[in-house]
Amino acid sequence: MIGTFIARSKIRSGFNSLNQHDMDTFLAAWADDATFIYPGNLSVSGEIKGKKAIEEWFRKFMEQFTQVNFTLKHICLQNIFDMVGTNHVAVHWDTKLTNRDGKEFQNSGVTTINLKKGKAVLVRDYIYDIEVAKKAWGEG
Repeated sequence: MIGTFIARSKIRSGFNSLNQHDMDTFLAAWADDATFIYPGNLSVSGEIKGKKAIEEWFRKFMEQFTQVNFTLKHICLQNIFDMVGTNHVAVHWDTKLTNRDGKEFQNSGVTTINLKKGKAVLVRDYIYDIEVAKKAWGEG
């Protein structure tokens, strides 16, 4: 159960670092060869490969959203006895975002995270209302 506590703590820290626009802390949890998948048909959608490209994507995210507030609802782990940091995690969240135009948006979603040796290797977002996401990104 200690592994569960550590994994949940790392997940909370990752989302908190997004809320605080703390890229260094956020990126420390990613493997160099990680992949991030963002849904929809937006200009920012797709499969982003490698830590450098992921950093660029999240820098755009931070530029677009001057205020970010993820509220974690549930964190589910596949293997609650994991002690080596290799696991599959699902995080259900609500978010409130303020874009650079000063408009506020609320949405919900799930992020799945594959961890290997404590680092994110595959992260995939599922967003409840992609139309809200489009408007928030200025594409709706």
